[in-house]
Amino acid sequence: MHSPKKSIVIYNKDWHKGIIGIVASRLTELYYKPSVVLTLTNGLATGSSRSVQGFDIYKAVDSARDLLENFGGHAYAVGLSLKEENIPEFTRRFEEYVANNITPEQLTPQIDIDALLTFSQITPEFVSTLRLFNPFGPGNQKPVFCARNVRDFGSSKLVGKQLEHIKLDLVDDTSGKVISAIAFNMAQHFEYIHSGKPFDICFTIEENRHRNAVSSLQLQVKQIHTRK
Repeated sequence: MHSPKKSIVIYNKDWHKGIIGIVASRLTELYYKPSVVLTLTNGLATGSSRSVQGFDIYKAVDSARDLLENFGGHAYAVGLSLKEENIPEFTRRFEEYVANNITPEQLTPQIDIDALLTFSQITPEFVSTLRLFNPFGPGNQKPVFCARNVRDFGSSKLVGKQLEHIKLDLVDDTSGKVISAIAFNMAQHFEYIHSGKPFDICFTIEENRHRNAVSSLQLQVKQIHTRK
């Protein structure tokens, strides 16, 4: 279950100062909330913070400046230090500011789409061309595509320990081609999908290579947009 809080502030006096910026970035990526990570350095709780797209974290930290020893940075990343005993009050005030000023859109991950695709365009030649762009990683992210008006082929099902993921077999209206897909942590859409109504998806194309060197395609769904 996701916390109803709109921000994250965590403290551990034993964390190495060199990693806290990375941890703050990862928390923001994972939970899509402004995050502050603190450790103990020279008797002070010293930390790093990262923001989400469009939210000014500098103003959020500044709203509790009377609790801080010093701070500095910009709209998306701030360094700060404060006395250990001020952490609970800082956490409360920081959350209060974020909750009062952040918008629902800013708490929703934004996905940059590289191209609109139909299933008939996902050919072996297209996948071979994509392969030329490997290796994917920081600075060379996997392309994200969008397909409109896809439907459940009729065999989609919930999977995972808590049935939190959807294993999908999808078709669109451009060909009779059935493409497998996986949608992690999107079980809330299953009932709609199972009803056979059309929906849009954002996805990356993954290749599953088997021991016998035969590879199968699977779409990894990043976002599902159902019709009202």
